[in-house]
Amino acid sequence: MWKYRELVKQLTIREVFTKYKGSYLGFTLAFLQPLMLLAVYTYVFSVIFNMKWGIAQHEGRLGFALALFVGILTFNILGEVANAAPTLIISHVNYVKKVVFPLEILPIVKLLSTITNSIFGIIIVLVTMIVSGRNLSWTIILLPVVWFPLVLFSLGWGFLLSALGVFIRDIGTTIGVFVNMLFFLSPIFYPLEAVPERFRIACRLNPIALFVEDARSVVLWGQLPDWRWYLCGVLCSVLMVIIGYLFFVKCKHAFADVL
Repeated sequence: MWKYRELVKQLTIREVFTKYKGSYLGFTLAFLQPLMLLAVYTYVFSVIFNMKWGIAQHEGRLGFALALFVGILTFNILGEVANAAPTLIISHVNYVKKVVFPLEILPIVKLLSTITNSIFGIIIVLVTMIVSGRNLSWTIILLPVVWFPLVLFSLGWGFLLSALGVFIRDIGTTIGVFVNMLFFLSPIFYPLEAVPERFRIACRLNPIALFVEDARSVVLWGQLPDWRWYLCGVLCSVLMVIIGYLFFVKCKHAFADVL
């Protein structure tokens, strides 16, 4: 990644700006879309369903929406990479034919563009907290630390699925279903404490649950991550990225023959 850092940078910028190219609002959509989603979540879950997260005192109608939104932003780092990875290589056949092009950077570029979109969403969360009179805790600076193992975990899946997608073309549909299942089985719409005690350990073994809970803790509630479970998540993520990368390198020499 460091060797091809300039190429990664240029491709990431192009990936981010291509998403908004041609629209009347342009790059403003990067902030407008998460703002609209936050408004919808606030109305549906806080006004219609009158739901509360129950962590912070006097959280008001906005508390549940913010907790939900931070969870979705965190989950989307993995979800978007996993959904896009199976078609990353087959949609760039011209890169495969070029011997000098480092195909390993394609999952990295997708991951960085996804992180950029999540950062726009976090900015909206922080601005909303300030406007609504909520206190910002210093623990917010720990968000990159909390997201670091999630980034590694997502990159590992990106390598693995992008390589598999070359040989198994219908894996994209299967992964889409799996990502949706993982979305609802992770504590996105509910706190981890709401899970019955006998099933809670299974939820803690879900790395996404750890990342989502820790992201909420440092951004919204001024709490430190659970460092013991955090280290478990780091070890799991490092293992995942090593397995994914080695599998990608092993398979990459056959990409041209298959495509």
